[in-house]
Amino acid sequence: MLAKIIDETMDAVVSAVEGVDNVLDAVTGTVKDQVVNVIKSSGEIGGSSIEAISSVADGAIKGAGKVGASLTDTSFNIMSGVVKGVSQVGGDVIEAVRGAAEGTVSATAETGGDIGATAVSAVRGAIKAAGDVGADTSEAAKAAVGGVLSAATSVGGDAVNTVREALLSTAELPRDVIEAAIKGRDEK
Repeated sequence: MLAKIIDETMDAVVSAVEGVDNVLDAVTGTVKDQVVNVIKSSGEIGGSSIEAISSVADGAIKGAGKVGASLTDTSFNIMSGVVKGVSQVGGDVIEAVRGAAEGTVSATAETGGDIGATAVSAVRGAIKAAGDVGADTSEAAKAAVGGVLSAATSVGGDAVNTVREALLSTAELPRDVIEAAIKGRDEK
């Protein structure tokens, strides 16, 4: 089921961005639609939906990679699409952010992209998208950090250090929130 979601999202992103001027807006809209469809078809908003959302993000990154789009820029827009889609169907935005962040970093690692830059972009996107729908931006940031670090742990090697250093070294993110999220995750 999850592999099917990844493939369908990848194909949808490739189809949506071919021939358009604004690739990132096309990604946002496609991801939003995929999230809405996945959640409605699953009939539940909870644990398995989070895995499905992670699969949508994974497929979107892979689709963007196929058409040569920036994975870093795409991860920002994936978060917007996920948050818009989940809030449209009344789902848990914060949990969805975690799943989407995990999916973007996992897929970026699989495609050989820059996981540090993708992680930063995903967290930035989560904060902005959460603010746009009136969700708690601090909680969204913490969830996104948890998701990108979880994916980095699965990747192995230096991935966790790469992601951690990227998150802490950017001025674009609220350092106190990022440090607290990293510390909270390390204590688990």
